[in-house]
This record gives sequence, C-alpha cells and structure tokens, in this order.
Amino acid sequence: MTDHNNTPPAGSHDADIDRLFAESGSLSGTISGFRPRDSQTEMAKAVAQAIAEQKSLIAEAGTGTGKTYAYLVPALLWGGKVIVSTGTKNLQDQLYLRDIPTVRKALNAPVSVALLKGRANYVCHFHLERTLANGRLTSRDDVGYLREISRFVKTTSSGDKAELSRVPETATVWNLVTSTRDNCLGTECQYHQDCFVMKARKEAQQADVVVVNHHLFFADVALRDTGVAELLPSANTIIFDEAHQLPETATLFFGETVSTSQVFELCRDVLAEGLSHARDGADWPKVVNAVELAARELRLAFPQDVVRLSLGQIAPSSRFFPALEKLKEEMQGMAEVLESQAERAETIDQCRTRALELLEKLNAWNAPENVEKAVDKVLWVEAYSSSLQLHQTPLSIAPIFSKQREGPPRAWIFTSATLAVKNDFTHYTSQMGLYNEPAHTWPSPFDYARQGLLYVPSNLPQPNAPDYTDAAVDAALPAIEAAGGRTFFLCTTLRAVNRVAERLKKEFEQRGLDFPLLVQGEAGRTELLDRFRASGKAVLVGSQSFWEGVDVRGDALSLVIIDKLPFAPPDDPVLAARIEALEKKGLNGFVHHQLPEAIITLKQGAGRLIRDRSDRGVLMICDPRLINKPYGRRIWQSLPPFSRTRDAEAVKAFFKETRQPTTEVPLVVDLAS
Repeated sequence: MTDHNNTPPAGSHDADIDRLFAESGSLSGTISGFRPRDSQTEMAKAVAQAIAEQKSLIAEAGTGTGKTYAYLVPALLWGGKVIVSTGTKNLQDQLYLRDIPTVRKALNAPVSVALLKGRANYVCHFHLERTLANGRLTSRDDVGYLREISRFVKTTSSGDKAELSRVPETATVWNLVTSTRDNCLGTECQYHQDCFVMKARKEAQQADVVVVNHHLFFADVALRDTGVAELLPSANTIIFDEAHQLPETATLFFGETVSTSQVFELCRDVLAEGLSHARDGADWPKVVNAVELAARELRLAFPQDVVRLSLGQIAPSSRFFPALEKLKEEMQGMAEVLESQAERAETIDQCRTRALELLEKLNAWNAPENVEKAVDKVLWVEAYSSSLQLHQTPLSIAPIFSKQREGPPRAWIFTSATLAVKNDFTHYTSQMGLYNEPAHTWPSPFDYARQGLLYVPSNLPQPNAPDYTDAAVDAALPAIEAAGGRTFFLCTTLRAVNRVAERLKKEFEQRGLDFPLLVQGEAGRTELLDRFRASGKAVLVGSQSFWEGVDVRGDALSLVIIDKLPFAPPDDPVLAARIEALEKKGLNGFVHHQLPEAIITLKQGAGRLIRDRSDRGVLMICDPRLINKPYGRRIWQSLPPFSRTRDAEAVKAFFKETRQPTTEVPLVVDLAS
C-alpha cells in the first residue's frame, strides 16, 4: 500500500493501468468475461491521478463502463487507507462479498477489507437477552424469528442480520434485538467485550479498505455515532459510488428530526425498565400512558393520512400547537419521574437522558428564536398513518459538506452513472459545494442507437388530467403485448402503481395474456426481482425503489415504461423553500433545480433498460411534455442516444426484429417532428 505522505507524481500510473486493463492484463486473466473498455481504462487513470494528487474527482460513467473496477484497481493499489461508500446496503454487500475480493485476487493485492454498517444491522446481546426474558412478542412469526436469531448469535462471527436470510429484514422483531444510539449501554454493558458493533468498528479501524454506505457516513458526520468518525482522520481516499444520492442523504442527516415514533419507543422502554428495576417507584403504566396519549393527539391534529406542511402553512388556530405543548408537558413529567428513580438502574438513567434529549428537540423545533433565525433551513411537519415527524432541514448542504472536506489533504472521488445534465455538472457541484473541481463523463460502450428505441406515444392527455394513468395504460398495452411481457412499468407515485396494477390485471385476464403481474409492496424488492428474472415474461409495476440500483440483464427485461417525468411533488415544503431561495438570487427555480433533478432521476429509470452489450429494448416515456414543452428537448438529449419514434408500429417492428436478429434499424421518427 502507498504511504499517505509518499504519493507518486500525477500520471505516473498510466502505464500500469494500461497494462492491468489490457487484453492480456491481470484483470482479463483472472476475471471471467472481462474485456477491455476504453472508458473504463481512462476513468481508472483519472481516479489514480486524483489519488496521487490528493484531489477531488467527479466521475460520471455511463452504464456498462465498469466504474466499480475503474475505481477499485487504483484504490487497492495506491489508495492508502480507503473508505468506499455506496448508495445501499445491498450494494455494500456486493462490493464486500464479490467485487473487492475479485479485484484483490486479480491484482494479488495484500489489502485487508472490512464491512461497517449502522448499529441497527447487528444483533445486540443485551437486547436479545432482554427480549428472550420478557417474551413481549405480538405475533407467532416473531416467536419463530426470535428462536432463529438466538441460534444465529451462537454461530455468527459478525452478528450482521444480512447473514440470516431466514428472518426477513423487515421483521419487527429486529427492533427488539438490536440497539440504537439512544438505548446502547456502551462500556456499562455486560456484553461490551463481545459486542458485534464494537467488533465491526475495531476491524474497520485496522483494515486498509472499509466499505460503508452513505447513510452511515453522514449519520456519523452528524451524530458521531457510527464508527466512521474514527476512520476519517486516517483515510487517504474516500470514494462515493452512486454519488447522485448524496445530496438527499446528506440533507436527511444534516437536518434534525424528532418523531412520535421515538416517543413511543422511549415509552416502551420506560415501562419495561421501570417495572423491572423500580416497580414501587412510580405508577409506570399511568406515567407512560399520559405521554403516549399526548403523542397520539399530536398525530391526530392532522386528520389526513399523509401530510407535508411547512411551519408557515399550519393554521395558527390548528389543534397542532396546543397538542405539541401538551406532549412537551407530559414528557417533562415523565422526565421528572425518571430523574427521581435514576439511581436505581443504569437503564432508567439512560431513559431519563433520552427523555431530556427528545424534550430538547421538541422545544427547539418551533422555539421563537429558532423560527426567526431559520433563514438557512426549513421547519416542516410530515405525518404518516401512525406517526408524525417534525423536521428542520437545511436549504443547502453545500456549506456543511464543504466544511467536512476540510482538514488533511485526501482524495475524494464522486462517481455514478447520473451526475450531469447533458454533460453539465453545475447542478450537482452546486448542491455538494464541489466548486471548480474536475468533472468528466465517460460514455457507455453500448450501441444505444442499435440496441434501444425511445418511444413517446402520440395523443396522450396532459399528466394532470384525471384519466391520465388510464390513458398511459391504454397506450402501453400494445407495447407490453409486443414485448411478450418482460416489462418494468415505473410510476412516479404509489397511487399510480395501484391504478396501473389494477388495470393491467383486468386487461391481462380479458385478453388472455399469460404475463405474471408483480406489484411493489406485495413482496420485498429482492424477492420480486428474483421472481421477475425467473419468469422471463413478467410485468413488474413499481415506484421509486425500482428506478435505480436494479440490474436485470438479458431477455427477461425488454421494455421499460415510465408513466410521467419524475418532477418532485409541488407540495414539498423543502422544494418550495429551495425554489424561493433561488428566486431571491434571481435564478429560475424550475430551470436551476426542478428540471435537473427530474433529468437525473429519469436517467436512472432509463438506465434499467440496457445493462449489457447483447441487451435490446424499448424505453417508453408516456409523458407528452417530452415533446410539447420547450424543456422537453433538454430532457431527451440527456438520455442515452437511442433511436427515437412516436409510432406504435415501429415498436412492434423492433420487437419482431429482436426475436429475429437483424442489423436494420426500425422505423424512426424524430421526436422533434
């Protein structure tokens, strides 16, 4: 490994990279199916240069470039202490279990690698034992799952719940057998020596390469609670894969949120600890019930199922403000009871600390001085069916993230398939505060004009028309039939997912079409994708979670339908505040924020279609604004350079030719005509 203070001069690794990525190089010799790609080799050189010079690099790499190997090869050879942060835990596992071992073996690189996740991913010995003793489980499934977890703890070396596939990641029992920042006993815990979280952090400290995810990285920067804080000072190279997700993730963590769910969790623990250690100290059910009732009343201040309102949009006469005061009052009462009993058990004292922290957040949310000073943040409320969240969200993360990047020089690599809008990185760099940093696009090696067709149907109503979703389904059905199923139908809202699924089910039955219909929410994402691949003729209807991070190669997926251009909902309080801030600076909120955001999201959705050199398919975008709005051209010019048509017959011809391969390009009509 290259020493941090002994970095080689820029460009000195170009020859090494040419050799490693060549037809006869180490990668080709040990990785099955590897073939040299100019874009991959050039990106690897740019990453090596950024590492050598301890500078930043923004690297957009089209689908099929092989960006993972392009950054791993220089990182493993010359990166020093490397942190790789990915968009999701699934990608994190893929890097740790597959990609890094493959490259490490090909390079024969003597690097040690560690995987670090948030504490909620590791079984906690203390909370497992307490749950086994209390037996407070609400379902038969949970009883079986708890037995599985109890066995798992005796054999696992990591405690990572991803290793226990027999218990679904979404099972509620996990909340009872993992720790949170609030309820971890730290060094006071009798199991501290065996703690899986501590063990993972220790391994990360000692490893050359540590794989984390964006949530963990930014949670740490905000909370100093995930083990990344100790890693950062010694890191020479930090690589963000799926870097397009960073603005949203960072916004989440650099903000402040307090929720009724946290209040209910605290109440659950107060009742358990009070009855265990100080049964005679208070009427614990009465203390807890008063707080729970106040928290429920706060949620019921908004009768609707889902609400997103800025502080200024909540009517002064609303039930919300008195309900908030009542919750603070009852929380204060509970904190006083806990204070009086805190000496009786460490866990009660811990509950007292949590109660005071929650109370402080509740008091701070709409404190008069906070509201007056809130020029750089938005105060807003978000309500779900059973919980309410109070948010303080920064208008921009650029100044905060720039501050995080101060300190000793190191390389910062930001890479994704979607960072630019028509080769312009301005939107991304201004969001992240990466001003004047080098940014490059390396094109995909795929022949999009031959492999794919962009189809925008004619005669659809405007997307705000009440019958729009039905009209989109009507236009999509002939294409689905021509494709033989094998379709992703991607929607911008869950309501559209439900309507599309309802219509397709009915139409498939009436037309006698034997296409299995898979709908988001009916099963977990991984299970739905496995069923989709195995079927070879399924139609999957999904929203946001299927727009990115999904890889289906080969014949199983040949048609991607997008119902609408993915503009953020106009009622989003954070979006409204950001647009207002831009307009105060004389900028156009739509052009400078909403449009680039929509384009980057659309590029992600479009990227599901062609995943391999042999893939062929149609991208169908139903939204007529792509054609009849002035900004439409900017959008489709940012997409891969597919052949383009508005003719349904051209789509049918394309699929006919896909089944009988030919070099001819199907009938193409310019979108602009």
